Amino acid sequence: MSETVLVTGGAGFLGAHVALELLRSGKHVRVFDNLVAQVHGGGDRPAYLEPDVELIAGDLRDPDAVRSALLGVDSVVHLGARVGVGQSMYEIAEYTSVNVVGTSVLLEALMEHRVERLVVASSMSVYGEGLYADPGGAVVPSVERTRTTLERGQWDPCDRHGNPLQPLATPEWKAPSLSSVYALTKYDQEKLCLIFGAAYDVPTVALRFFNVYGPYQALSNPYTGVLAIFASRLMNDRRPFVFEDGNQRRDFVNVRDVARAVHLALCSEAASGGVFNVGSGESVSVEEVAHRLADVLNRTSLEPEITGKFRVGDIRHCFADISLARAVLGYEPLVDMLDGLEELATWVGSQAATDRVDDAAAELEVRGLTV
Repeated sequence: MSETVLVTGGAGFLGAHVALELLRSGKHVRVFDNLVAQVHGGGDRPAYLEPDVELIAGDLRDPDAVRSALLGVDSVVHLGARVGVGQSMYEIAEYTSVNVVGTSVLLEALMEHRVERLVVASSMSVYGEGLYADPGGAVVPSVERTRTTLERGQWDPCDRHGNPLQPLATPEWKAPSLSSVYALTKYDQEKLCLIFGAAYDVPTVALRFFNVYGPYQALSNPYTGVLAIFASRLMNDRRPFVFEDGNQRRDFVNVRDVARAVHLALCSEAASGGVFNVGSGESVSVEEVAHRLADVLNRTSLEPEITGKFRVGDIRHCFADISLARAVLGYEPLVDMLDGLEELATWVGSQAATDRVDDAAAELEVRGLTV
């Protein structure tokens, strides 16, 4: 009899790809998802979810529903969460409830229903700013930007003499710096699961995902990944909306690479108790990726709109050092960014996207969260 894996939040963009990856490896996949309207519109089973995936609709905060979903389950991939830095800064109770209370309910249920392995989705947001070096090459592990410097348009972190710091690939040993409610809740999810795993002898792995992109992202959700937001704007003949000066650097990793990393984490004995970055290992500026996406979508006339504004909770540079995942998990990103963007563009071309970015920006501005 094949292994049964429960994927919480598995009807979402990432979860659907994880489900497909696990199905292809011969596992039975059960998805538990609340089908929230912001992501799923009408709340029906997503058309992109593989027909062989068993779907149970329910809320992570409902102990009875979670216990029922765990019946017959051998392993759990915990992806269930509210996502989005900006929205987390004003829907504080909702993000804390779903991400932290929901995870706690799941773990209490796992005390009664023991599983062979638990994999939890964490986030690069827990790092806050990435790793930096000073002009002399010395590592500066803890960097924070102040509202005062941002209001002056000083985007890049500097040393105490005013010299710009050099961003470096961020390793897992960098101490967390939690600059948003979303980051705090993702770190809580990570630590709760690792503490539980150690206490109850359940092999547990935390994966810190960087900027995941690919087909099935919710194009009408203005709090989804930046590439989906840009795609929605471009498909509605609007210019991508870029904060600061567009030179902030990120690590964009294809969703198929992330799904493979999840599968590796489920299978690796050596990974138990570990925390691993999952990214492409490369960095690109936000402005540059907006141009690349416009090119593959044949919207090159729509230049990114560089706003010169900043959002409270945003960071400047963060991209992944993936050497630990390579060494322990055997993880290797395989999808070239150009190929990944072309795949995304093909999928986007078949979708209808409602551009709600202006509404989301107005929500932040009225609360003083953009300047």
